[in-house]
Amino acid sequence: MTTSRRLADRKVERFEKNIKKRGAVPETTTKKGNSYPVGPVVLGFFIFVVIGSSLFQIIRTGHKWRHGLNNEYALRWRGLAAEGSWYFVVLKPTLHRPLHISNVLSGPKPAVTTTVPPETSISRFSPEEPRKGCDVLVEALEREGVTTVFAYPGGASMEIHQALTRSNLIRNVLPRHEQGGIFAAEGYARASGGPGVCIATSGPGATNLVSGLADAMLDSIPIVAITGQVPRRMIGTDAFQETPIVEMTRSITKNNYLVLDVEDIPRIVREAFFLASSGRPGPVLIDIPKDIQQQLLVPKWDQPMKLPGYLSRLPKPPNEAHLEQIVRLLSESKKPVLYVGGGCLNSSKELRKFVKLTGIPVASTLMGLGVFPCSDELSLQMLGMHGTVYANYAVDSSDLLLAFGVRFDDRVTGKVEAFASRAKIVHIDIDSAEIGKNKQPHVSICADVKLALEGLNKIMEGNGAELKFDFSAWREVLNKQKMDYPLSYKTFGDAIPPQYAIQVLDELTNGNAIVSTGVGQHQMWAAQFYKYNRPRQWLTSSGLGAMGFGLPAAMGAAVARPGVVVVDIDGDGSFIMNVQELATIRVENLPVKILLLNNQHLGMVVQWEDTFYESNRAHTYLGNPSYESEIFPDMLKFAEGCGIPAARVTMKEDLRAAIQEMLDTPGPYLLDVIVPHQEHVLPMIPSGGSFQDVITEGDGRSAY
Repeated sequence: MTTSRRLADRKVERFEKNIKKRGAVPETTTKKGNSYPVGPVVLGFFIFVVIGSSLFQIIRTGHKWRHGLNNEYALRWRGLAAEGSWYFVVLKPTLHRPLHISNVLSGPKPAVTTTVPPETSISRFSPEEPRKGCDVLVEALEREGVTTVFAYPGGASMEIHQALTRSNLIRNVLPRHEQGGIFAAEGYARASGGPGVCIATSGPGATNLVSGLADAMLDSIPIVAITGQVPRRMIGTDAFQETPIVEMTRSITKNNYLVLDVEDIPRIVREAFFLASSGRPGPVLIDIPKDIQQQLLVPKWDQPMKLPGYLSRLPKPPNEAHLEQIVRLLSESKKPVLYVGGGCLNSSKELRKFVKLTGIPVASTLMGLGVFPCSDELSLQMLGMHGTVYANYAVDSSDLLLAFGVRFDDRVTGKVEAFASRAKIVHIDIDSAEIGKNKQPHVSICADVKLALEGLNKIMEGNGAELKFDFSAWREVLNKQKMDYPLSYKTFGDAIPPQYAIQVLDELTNGNAIVSTGVGQHQMWAAQFYKYNRPRQWLTSSGLGAMGFGLPAAMGAAVARPGVVVVDIDGDGSFIMNVQELATIRVENLPVKILLLNNQHLGMVVQWEDTFYESNRAHTYLGNPSYESEIFPDMLKFAEGCGIPAARVTMKEDLRAAIQEMLDTPGPYLLDVIVPHQEHVLPMIPSGGSFQDVITEGDGRSAY
């Protein structure tokens, strides 16, 4: 230990002794009969050393310091630790409680007890009993109603896992990979409507969450991701398994936190769940250093949230005059179309009532499937790149497009200037950033779609005698389009068309299963040929298009919705990316059914090769080139290795019985359905194209 370090430690020890002895810093002392204020001198010297050391270390650590900042304290001193630093400190410009030495110095000393939990606390601890930060974290999760987490342990998160073992309310489903854990948390959130929670360690554990965070951000899924971090004194030193996860995820989270004061845990957890679920939902990350997890405190549960900027930006209820303007536009329209997306997931009831009052046909985005029943006669099903011809025709021909809870994604619009070019566009969305971002509307309302629909329904019911909507002629035109351009596919001998497999599944489950998918051709066929009749029945990675999503998402859905049939419709390329979660499904005995459409290729890429690259194959074959006649890899062996029943079907005539066997078998089951790789997802509007460019015929067996 250096001399300067020893001197600093002695001064701190004397300072602590004075606090313990007198309850405060001594005001004066006497030397040679002269009285002078020692307290301010000692405190001033302490502040001088702290600031000097901090400035010196900032210069030394350079860019490493940046990842100690999060969104909440972006312009504040946060704390500093680097190799060779004298000691670790945390500075904030304003102290919201009396300064206690245990709050500013790292080490094993507990934080000073300052509060007593409310009498209604569900705490396992007595009111005045100190507990570790990790126990406070788990208790905070319990107070938010969390009953399930998907957590994979590691060195920086071990304390959290130890605390989880002391909880009688929270179940941990142990994934076999952190990406599987966050995708499972997404499946849980998508199926239940509540926040999904996942936990990972620092370094590679945290970075394995990145795809899931980006996916949740793009699809507006409420996720609270908790990561362990190296101790505060090691932040910025390139310590083992240290990554600046707060900095790395800032652009793919709704907000994130680096916890540097153990007393902030209750408030931060409360804020995280509020942020994840309110407004436009999204992921929030909480990064907790290991020493924070180990500190003792008595938590203060009634801390107010510190979100003034966010709260002030939450949209207000829609203005009635603006809603009346929409009703007037509707009364003047001859060919209106509803274009609904994931922003309507919580307003399905109001949407159905609106459609009943108006008789407007409904087209859905990929995220919006199930918001309005696909089996309803007014449903146009999905629009966009692989949407139905009649849905895209309706939007192209409409004179009024009511866009509710959508973002005019490129996979829907194609050539933006040609999309709904004949229509007046009304855009309602809870996120003001989406309005006018891709397509400029004629009328826009930034509001909760549920409240907007309630207001529209109230206006129309109140003016029932005056409002008479008759769109029967328009519906007849669209019905003819449905007859002329139905979703269809060709059959070739005994081969199993993948579309047919999904149709059979739809029939045998009566359209009531929760369906998850990976990403690729099978995803689009599942969107086209399974009829979703309620929200939160369809779980897929839409905006990010993350392969490997289907299996862990089904796992999360099975936990969230016990007793409901959950089927992962997957492709071999996507499935193998998170195949390890078969072990989790078996251990947890989750009744996930896997309908694997196995074509031994990256099917969607093959389709683009056929269409745009003269069928030149560029690394899209997933089998063994030396034994092309064999199925490789053998998916049944994966299932067998995890103790999961499995079967393979290759003939169309055997398919129905095989799917029925899958559904009737208790627990998890894998059905490997061998399908031809020449099949294409049709219709298809090429990227950047318009409705006039739609492709309705052709596949890998023949030229377009």
